Amino acid sequence: MLLPAMVEDYVSADAAVRVIDAFVASLDLHQLGFERARPKMTGRPGYDPATLLKLYIYGYLNNLRSSRKLEQACLINLEIIWLTCALRPDFKTIADFRRDNPTGITGACRSFVRFCRKMGLFAQAVASIDGTKLRAAASRRKVMTKEEVTAETIKLDARIGAYLTAMECRRCDGNQRHQRQADQAGAAGVGEAESPARGTDGTL
Repeated sequence: MLLPAMVEDYVSADAAVRVIDAFVASLDLHQLGFERARPKMTGRPGYDPATLLKLYIYGYLNNLRSSRKLEQACLINLEIIWLTCALRPDFKTIADFRRDNPTGITGACRSFVRFCRKMGLFAQAVASIDGTKLRAAASRRKVMTKEEVTAETIKLDARIGAYLTAMECRRCDGNQRHQRQADQAGAAGVGEAESPARGTDGTL
């Protein structure tokens, strides 16, 4: 069986990942408060925050809620490979992006929910943030008052903030678990090295 030569061929025209790509491209990341939105003229360039934001939004829509899972997905998930142009940020880079840009991520997620509502996208789906479900409105003609917009903004920001906090707690738990495993492996190695060799009859 012949496979398509381009990753583009694996991503359908109506795939949700294309919505994420178009949405992030429409944002002014510098205005939203993202660090390094405007790269410096000197030094080694870092990852474009737009790329990491796309990865983060994809992860939140698809229940990939740990930096290590997102790192792995960058290697095997064709939609993410297309979305990130085959870049492979490690879990620490992904976690640092979330830690360094809480204000920008909150604003972007809030805008994304409203963007989906306005365009009538994901009408039957739900955008889940920290276990709380936000249903997109089916009607594009829905008009919200200024007071309703303010109340919704406060509610969305609180939910997104709780989601970011939960992500950070999961990162810390993962780091502690990996450290314990490393310590146990190291202790086992030391024990084996210090044990005297014994013959088949159990004698030293």
